[in-house]
Amino acid sequence: MIRRLDLDALQQELAGTPLLDWASDLPGQIDQKLAQGHGDLQRWMAAVEALPPLTAAKIELADVFRLDGLCSAEQQQALLAALKGLIPWRKGPFNLFGVHVDTEWRSDWKWARVAPHLDLRGKRILDVGCGNGYYLWRMLGAGAASAVGIDPNWLFLCQFLASKYYLPDLPAWHLPLALEELPGKLEGFDTVFSMGVLYHRRSPIDHLLELKDCLLKGGELVLETLVVEGDAQQALVPEDRYAMMRNVWFLPSVPALELWLRRAGFVDVRCVDVSRTSVEEQRATEWMKFQSLPDFLDPADHTLTCEGLPAPTRAVLIARKPQHHDSEWWAIAARVAHPTLAPVGWITAGGLIHHRPLSDWRPPRSVLSSRPRPA
Repeated sequence: MIRRLDLDALQQELAGTPLLDWASDLPGQIDQKLAQGHGDLQRWMAAVEALPPLTAAKIELADVFRLDGLCSAEQQQALLAALKGLIPWRKGPFNLFGVHVDTEWRSDWKWARVAPHLDLRGKRILDVGCGNGYYLWRMLGAGAASAVGIDPNWLFLCQFLASKYYLPDLPAWHLPLALEELPGKLEGFDTVFSMGVLYHRRSPIDHLLELKDCLLKGGELVLETLVVEGDAQQALVPEDRYAMMRNVWFLPSVPALELWLRRAGFVDVRCVDVSRTSVEEQRATEWMKFQSLPDFLDPADHTLTCEGLPAPTRAVLIARKPQHHDSEWWAIAARVAHPTLAPVGWITAGGLIHHRPLSDWRPPRSVLSSRPRPA
């Protein structure tokens, strides 16, 4: 298992970046996770091991996930059986050598709503709650330099390893970790995605702060989550279940979510899409035969869940981590307005310079007026 995660290649990819120390510690951390294991992990890994050796002569990731190449009827049957050994498939769809994995979600529809608002070319990406890694491949198709996904679900990891088996040289990695298992203040990614995660968090503001800690200064957050209608003070807290899910805590309005992002220290916050989830976008298939969205809605009124709450509507918001901490902006503004202030005592981007106690110093009115207002 640890060999298939290709952690040596990840360390090479992250050499010379703030993430190298973290990457170097990953083998030991994941070994500990593997020791805990999962009751079905051996069965799922057997399905991955059963994949027939095929070469992808044609790779499409920009508009779809599609791999094509020579594949005999016997090999295709072996491929089909191996992939079905990893049911249920949630995110996708995937087309591998003529085998169409018709997943529960039409994740390609979501990506079509998100991708036009992003420029991922040359970016180092973290996808939090990445599922089976479908979006990691689409991010590479959009020009990302590398994509790392984290998700503690072992089945999702094995599904990713199935696609990675045919794309061994592409810079995508899936780590069986939760966000809280990452080091604090990682500050190493250009773009961080959190899609379909926030409403599962008991403390949404803490989640936003953790996401911000993963970003380089000036980095971009892509946040997709369930929302409701309302003003900046509106958020739905289900009393029990929401669309049959127990672990749903907060569904804010878009204005409330924008406020939360600003309170968490993000700037340039904007909502780029709001879409109600349709029963065509999320449904049961041959590859996911359990209950799905049609079973979670009021059969007489699809604008409501079976609990009588507003039906799932998802918003995509994009926000940026500031280039400078607020105190650094204060220092920059002061030094621009009064270049002679630094010798007497001021907090600069490089640290504290003071020849007398800062408590003795009061900024001139011109400095106060030039201080950037917090977003």
